[in-house]
Amino acid sequence: MEKKPIVRAAAAQIAPDLTSCEKTLARVLEAIREAASKGADLIVFPETFVPWYPYFSFVLPPVLSGKEHLRLYEEAVTVPSAATDAVAAAAREHGIVVALGINERDHGSLYNGQLLFDADGTLILKRRKITPTFHERMIWGQGDGSGLAVVDSRIGRLGALACWEHYNPLARYALMAQHEEIHIAQFPGSMVGPIFAEQMEVTIRHHALESGCFVVNATGWLTDEQIVSITPDQTLQKALRGGCMTAIISPEGRHLAPPLTEGEGILIADLDMSLIVKRKRMMDSVGHYARPELLHLAIDGRATAPMIASPNSFEIAPARNNTDGHDDASSDRNPDQRIAVVRSQAG
Repeated sequence: MEKKPIVRAAAAQIAPDLTSCEKTLARVLEAIREAASKGADLIVFPETFVPWYPYFSFVLPPVLSGKEHLRLYEEAVTVPSAATDAVAAAAREHGIVVALGINERDHGSLYNGQLLFDADGTLILKRRKITPTFHERMIWGQGDGSGLAVVDSRIGRLGALACWEHYNPLARYALMAQHEEIHIAQFPGSMVGPIFAEQMEVTIRHHALESGCFVVNATGWLTDEQIVSITPDQTLQKALRGGCMTAIISPEGRHLAPPLTEGEGILIADLDMSLIVKRKRMMDSVGHYARPELLHLAIDGRATAPMIASPNSFEIAPARNNTDGHDDASSDRNPDQRIAVVRSQAG
């Protein structure tokens, strides 16, 4: 299918329901319908929006957070599940690409997950935040290099990162080297205060300029009642306000619509895809402006697993050390299998 020269993008800044995954999911489906009714080809939701971002972990000490952490486990999303099926069906019904942040449950662990559904409902990317930030490390496990991938969709080549992954220049470069055209950014919002929003704006505008791509960023919103439900301490409540910067940025680093910094809403803007070449004609940081013979990125793009078994075998052999101090599994592996260089694909 020929790609559209103009893509209408939507970024949702809405509040989750802090009591139920099902109720938050209902808000997602309603936002998809609303964005589609306005002609949107893409909608982006905030970081771990379903069932909700673990705001409690930012204001509660670990010894007091167990109850809320367990409740998050109970409401978290498995992939696939009825929840992901519902989002896929909505994407397919409305012909819209959906970028959804979830708390993904994988048996006994939670992960910060990002899901991309194509306009036909196909799940084209499932990735996990590679390094949770500060308080988040008590909540989520770590992702791996398999999620640092750019995927083709009906509207172009899409890449995604969550929150402070944008402060990892090599993670960003991995997506840039795969020629992303629209970058999905997701942040929690309603945290830290205005400085968080200011830093976020600098970050996403810089990535748009450096990558020569569009950036669609969504942040979450908390109502006053929700903030009080998270903590009755008025001093700590200040840490759960501000920090919203739902925005849509062009490859020239410009806002394509006034950003949403307060309240709920759906930001919509048209992306003129010809601006990508206009920017890269002057500065293509992974093309004519690169010096790969001097500087290049190597990435291990394999999915990690706690167990690797040979075909038709579920027995785990005891580790044997070689005389050089390395175990057999490591020494039997070709060095080229340990480190894979990012392979660029024509955009």
